[in-house]
Amino acid sequence: MSTAVQNARVIRSLRGMPASDGAGVRLTRVIGTPQLPDLDPFLMLDEFGTDRPEDYLAGFPNHPHRGFETVTYMLDGRMRHRDNHGNEGVLVPGSVQWMTAGRGLVHSEMPEQVEGRMRGFQLWVNLPAREKMCEPRYQEFDPDRIVQVAPAPGVQVKLIAGRIGEAVGPVYGDGDATTAPVYLDVSLDAGARWDYSLPVGHNAFVYAYEGTVHVGEGDQRREMRAQELGVLGGGERVVLQAGDAGARLILVAGRPLREPVARHGPFVMNTRQELMQAFVDFQEGRF
Repeated sequence: MSTAVQNARVIRSLRGMPASDGAGVRLTRVIGTPQLPDLDPFLMLDEFGTDRPEDYLAGFPNHPHRGFETVTYMLDGRMRHRDNHGNEGVLVPGSVQWMTAGRGLVHSEMPEQVEGRMRGFQLWVNLPAREKMCEPRYQEFDPDRIVQVAPAPGVQVKLIAGRIGEAVGPVYGDGDATTAPVYLDVSLDAGARWDYSLPVGHNAFVYAYEGTVHVGEGDQRREMRAQELGVLGGGERVVLQAGDAGARLILVAGRPLREPVARHGPFVMNTRQELMQAFVDFQEGRF
C-alpha cells in the first residue's frame, strides 16, 4: 500500500548574525551560530554581499582545512582561489566550487576586483569518518555547466546538486555521495508556485535572499522574508510560492551522518584526539 507524501513545513526560522572572517571580510553567518550550531550534515552557512570594497578587499589569505567540504556559490563578483597542492582558478558570477578538504590543504580566496558588488554563499558540509582523511579534490563548474530548468510557470531553478525530473546537477551527479546533497537556487516570479520532493530522510533548509516566499500549505504555510532561514521538517514535499515581488532562495538538503563532531576553527573531526592531531599535522607541515 502506498503512503501519501507529507508536506514539509518550517519547524524553525531564524536570521543570521553579523560576522567577519578571513582578514576581516564582513558577512552574515546563518548556520554555525549559537542559535543554530549545525544542521547535520551542514556545519556552516555564510552569506556575503556588499557593494563596499573595504568590506571584502582583504579577502581570505592562506588558511587550512581538514575533515569537511566547502561549497562556494558566487552570485556577483570574482574570487581567485589557490592552494598548496597547485590548484588555482577564478570563481565568476554563477560559478560553483565544491572543495573536499579531506586530509588537509592550505588555500586562499582573494577578490579579483577592486570595486563593485561581491555576493554569494559558502556552505560547509561534513564528511563521514571514513572519508575525513581522503585526498583533497575539487569539483569546479563555470556558469554554463550549471544545469538550469523551468519546472513550472514563472519558476527558474539552477540545479547545482540533486535531481529535478531527468535533470541532474553536476555536483555528485551519480547520487552516490554519502550525504547525497541537494543544492538548488530557485527564482520565483510574483505569485509563482512550485512543489519539490526532497529525498527521504534528508535534513533540509530554505534560505530566502531576495523577496518573500511562502513555504508549506494551509495552516502550516509560513512566510519567509529575505535573509531568513527556515529549517524544514515533517515531510518530503516542499511547497514554495512567491510573494507579490517574487523571490529568490536556496533550497539545500543532505543525508545526515549522525556521527560525533569535534570541531575547532578550520578542522572538523570525530574525536578530540583527531582534532589535536590535525593541529599537530598542520604545524609540522603535513598538509
